[in-house]
Amino acid sequence: MSQRIYRRRRSVAVAIIGLMIALFLTYQSWNVRDIDTKHTASETVTSNTDEPLARDSLLKLTIKGRAPKTGYERSKFGSGWATWRNCDTRQRILARDLSGIKLGKDNCTVLSGQLDDPYTGTMIDFKRGSGTSSVVQIDHVVALSDAWQKGAQGWDAAKRAALANDDLELLAVSGSANQQKSDGDAATWLPSNKAFRCQYVARQIAVKLKYELWVTRPEYDAMVRVLDICPAQRLPAP
Repeated sequence: MSQRIYRRRRSVAVAIIGLMIALFLTYQSWNVRDIDTKHTASETVTSNTDEPLARDSLLKLTIKGRAPKTGYERSKFGSGWATWRNCDTRQRILARDLSGIKLGKDNCTVLSGQLDDPYTGTMIDFKRGSGTSSVVQIDHVVALSDAWQKGAQGWDAAKRAALANDDLELLAVSGSANQQKSDGDAATWLPSNKAFRCQYVARQIAVKLKYELWVTRPEYDAMVRVLDICPAQRLPAP
């Protein structure tokens, strides 16, 4: 073999080896970026655990008797849903909690969608209309009359309206389940969907802490029984 051919083949071999090394390094770089991305995502999930434990937070609530319901009216918490940028609270919560939603021309009114109902664990098809809208209702997780009897009657109108329209306090749920709940607290009503009870109680605790509402002894004991099953349950993000 002539020196010229030998040198040419050696150059080709070196070039191939160099290309293979470059491809390998690129592959490793992609892998590192992929690992870093997954690691970042994991850290994001972990950061959601920064909220306090529900059981620890329950200990911060005052325990006392229920005040009389005298003087309670829904209007004490505002005349219906508040409106912001021409969109009321009900439509905003429907848009937040339903999937596959279709909005009206105002880009606010929810015309249809599907609700994975937290209270019953069933899927509910929602369609706006005079005979169908009530199938999905917006529940005040801490019933307003319950709030009235546990501190809210001493507030001014602005604070009561703030509670009634607070995202933390509101969930889109089955209309029939909401009617069954009525103004019950954790001692008298819990969702039939047992898988959601820990989250439900944690949300009630979060609302009562935020607005400095108290709990009765039976209510406190009921919350303890629920959270005994899920000691790692944390409060929802405010």
